[in-house]
Amino acid sequence: MVVRVVLLGTAAGGGFPQWNCACALCAGARDGKVPSRTQECLALTGNGRDWWLLNASPDIRTQLNATPALWPGPGPRDTPLRGVLLTDAEADHVCGLTVLRGAAGLKVYAAPPVRAVLAPVRGALDRYAPWEWEDSLADGGFVLAGGLVVTAHPVGTKIPKYVPLPEGKPDDRWVTAYRVEDLATGGVLVYAPCVAGWSAVLDELCASADCVLFDGTFFTADEMGSAVRPAAGQEALGHLPVAGPGGSLAALARYPGRRRIYTRLNNTNPLLDPASAARSRVADEGVEILPDGAEFVVQPGPAL
Repeated sequence: MVVRVVLLGTAAGGGFPQWNCACALCAGARDGKVPSRTQECLALTGNGRDWWLLNASPDIRTQLNATPALWPGPGPRDTPLRGVLLTDAEADHVCGLTVLRGAAGLKVYAAPPVRAVLAPVRGALDRYAPWEWEDSLADGGFVLAGGLVVTAHPVGTKIPKYVPLPEGKPDDRWVTAYRVEDLATGGVLVYAPCVAGWSAVLDELCASADCVLFDGTFFTADEMGSAVRPAAGQEALGHLPVAGPGGSLAALARYPGRRRIYTRLNNTNPLLDPASAARSRVADEGVEILPDGAEFVVQPGPAL
């Protein structure tokens, strides 16, 4: 077997089109000129039977129902879903947990600050059916049913807006990237949908990967405009822009032998339009933009 991945959703928080946005891109999506997208989330398996979610978007019910491999059965309440790996505590990554309530025996992996801030939610969900809540940053990583070995790597300090800012030094464990390795084939997937800045950690992860799913939230650092975010670029929102000398496209270009895919596209991002110059530029660098529902396998390649 190989690692099988389904991109359940590929848009940033609010989805695309965003319900309260009348920009040209959102209007185009409503008119059917640009493909719509649900909020970012993916599912993966190492054996075709045991499936794991990476993040749980508010659109998870629609996403699961659109994916036959994740349909329930054969028993009335049987499900191939085994649990969720959270990269952070952002609302668009954790709200889907409430939709999954009542599914007994799920495991949720998250970093310590994320687990702590979700304590009230954890207590509420456990009243429906007990879940196991595990530390994603435990020494040595962890093994998922299906033959997948996972390690989590801190990549950011961004705290969700609903969390009061703590005093003292920022905790660098609020945002993590995941490295998922298939024991059978050695294939490696790296998943990092929220990254504020490039780091040596990301270089190490990309160097060891066969496929990298990376934060494509914003194309440029001033995309939202000063009227929306006075005196603050997109990096202040916790997302490294795609373009620019310090952008993620330039960094990913250092790894041409890996499959590279952008996910979590904001409704302002020109990459949403297949006919845009931005899309052509990214494609010229060999980086992909895939639609919701896209499925692929992680193929191990030669050492580079």
